[in-house]
Amino acid sequence: MKRVKPVICVLAGLLLALSLVACGDKSGAGSQEMTLSPAKSEFINTDVTGLGYARDFALIDHTGKPRTLADYKGKAVVVFFGYTQCPDVCPTTMAEMANVMKELGLLASKVQVLFVTVDPQRDTQELLSKYVPAFDPSFVGLYGDQAATEKVAKEFRVFYQKVPGKTPGSYSMDHTAGSYVFDPEGHIRLFIRHGQGPDPIAHDLKLLLS
Repeated sequence: MKRVKPVICVLAGLLLALSLVACGDKSGAGSQEMTLSPAKSEFINTDVTGLGYARDFALIDHTGKPRTLADYKGKAVVVFFGYTQCPDVCPTTMAEMANVMKELGLLASKVQVLFVTVDPQRDTQELLSKYVPAFDPSFVGLYGDQAATEKVAKEFRVFYQKVPGKTPGSYSMDHTAGSYVFDPEGHIRLFIRHGQGPDPIAHDLKLLLS
């Protein structure tokens, strides 16, 4: 059963005026025009340099420490939104990023992967502390209460919603797939498409860190 939206559905203007909007997003978060860096970018993934949103977050990590983007300055930061009970996209994305870290070798120490839950009702600090580092010890899980989750999802233009399950009280989450990448100075630079394998991601991270 696949309920996760596997890709961002609108990349408006074919990189001329790119917008990131989830399929069926009814939250009112509209698309926003951005300035892209050089027309002939060497990045394989989508260059979103100058994006007018996805600027910061204020959440709690899986050790209980408050975190913002500034805490990871000096590293390239990869931000993915998902949930621990996701059956397919989330674990495959996290496993893919673990392989990226292996491919980066010594450069992996300059990359921070962050997993932001869109299911704070079930994804407790304890659960995140077991789930996220299981893919790579350096990975960090982030969570907030409902208000904080809504705020960060709106800031990043991430769509998510509950989908009722087959039994009373059960549910899954539909959500935007894909990851954002910030450079070591904390500037948004890339949007990584889901399901392309580790090589293109490692390529772009190496380029970003060079």
